[in-house]
Amino acid sequence: MANAGVGCLAEQICAEPEKVYAIPDNVSYEAAAGFIVTYGTVYHAFIDRGHLRPGETLLVLGAAGGVGLCAVELGKLLGAQVIAAASNENKLELCEQYGADHLLDYTKLPIKESILEITDNKGVDVVFDPVGGDATFQSLRCMNREGRLLIIGFAGGSIADIPANRLLLRQCQAVGVAFGAYGMQFPAKVRTNMKVLTDWWKHGMLKPHVSMTFPLEQSIQAMNALTTRQATGKVVVTID
Repeated sequence: MANAGVGCLAEQICAEPEKVYAIPDNVSYEAAAGFIVTYGTVYHAFIDRGHLRPGETLLVLGAAGGVGLCAVELGKLLGAQVIAAASNENKLELCEQYGADHLLDYTKLPIKESILEITDNKGVDVVFDPVGGDATFQSLRCMNREGRLLIIGFAGGSIADIPANRLLLRQCQAVGVAFGAYGMQFPAKVRTNMKVLTDWWKHGMLKPHVSMTFPLEQSIQAMNALTTRQATGKVVVTID
C-alpha cells in the first residue's frame, strides 16, 4: 500500500519508495487502500499535533466518516474518554461498536449543552473536527481550559470564523492538521508513525471499516456516495 497523494484513480501510478508499506497478512486490498490517509491523519493529529493524553475527554465530530471513525477507534486505544457526534442513530451505533463512550446526535441535541452535561460542566480536552462550520464554533463553546481544537477539514462545506476571545478566555489552542504537507516535510516521522499503526493492525488492534466499494469506471458514483453522506468509514474504488 502507498501514499501517493493525488492521481490515485488510475490503473497504474508511481509512488516514492519511502511512501510504500507492506500490507499485513490476512488483510484485504480494500482495507489497505483506505488505511494510510485515514489512520495516518488521525495518529498525526493526536500524537504530533494535539498531544492527546490518557484520561482526557475527546469529542469527535463527523464520527462515522472516514477519519472520524478512525478517531473514535484510536482515541479509545490511546486511553481517552470518547464522545462521538454524528448525524443519525445508525452512524452512532457504528461509533459505539468502535469504542465510543458517549453518543451525540447533533441533529437533535445542541452540542454545547450536551457536552457540558456529559462532562459535568468541565468541557472536552480535545476536539477532532473534520466538519467545520457551525460545529466548530459550538465545539469551542464547550472546551475545557487548555483544550485543543484539531482542525482536520471542512466536510460540512463551510469554514468557521474562529473567535479569538474563546481561545483567550479558555486558554485553548486551534491547531491545524495537514497530514499530506507533514509527510512531504517530515517523511521519516511519518514512517515512524506508520510503523506503530501497522504493528497495531497486525496484532488485531485496528479494524478499518470499508462500507462501500466501486469499480474504477464508477468513480463518480463513489464520490457521490461521499458527498451525499451515504457512506460510513471509507469508500474504496477497486481495479480489476
